[in-house]
Amino acid sequence: MSLDQTDQQPVIETERFLLRPLRKSDAGLIAHYAGDERVARMTTSIPHPLPPGAVEAYVARAMAPDREEDIWAIDGTPSGGDELKGVIGLKRMDRNQSEVGFWIAPAFWNTGLASEALEALVQANPLGNAAMFASVFQDNPASARVLIHCGFEYLGDAETFCVARDSTVPTWTYSRKQ
Repeated sequence: MSLDQTDQQPVIETERFLLRPLRKSDAGLIAHYAGDERVARMTTSIPHPLPPGAVEAYVARAMAPDREEDIWAIDGTPSGGDELKGVIGLKRMDRNQSEVGFWIAPAFWNTGLASEALEALVQANPLGNAAMFASVFQDNPASARVLIHCGFEYLGDAETFCVARDSTVPTWTYSRKQ
């Protein structure tokens, strides 16, 4: 793990990819992948279709010095792979906790990428959190398996609003103490 001096968000290295801070040049690939309805429907906040300027605003928020969430690109270029395979983030919460969120581009589903990215983030624990939380939609068992694989424990059922679906969706909530 090394610190990028431009914004003090660490770069986390794995064998297959880097987790690196987002940059403006990521907007095109983020729009391409997040604009896929299959991706948007499994997140709480990505609208479908994507409105003009949404991705640019997302990247600007991720790069802001006063951001509430650190977001990393899953960048495969160090091993000859794609520049952006998905994103993973930590949203700051009170009491030394954070909430994990991630999405993976459909071309990289079922490759172990999400598990490897989450495990790297958990091991690095860049915010020094005592606990991390995550929620997944109940119709997304693949993401639930990623969380369980990385040591997250089931806490219970809840529900949250999904912008892409324009409805409230049942969720499973998980936590991992550091």
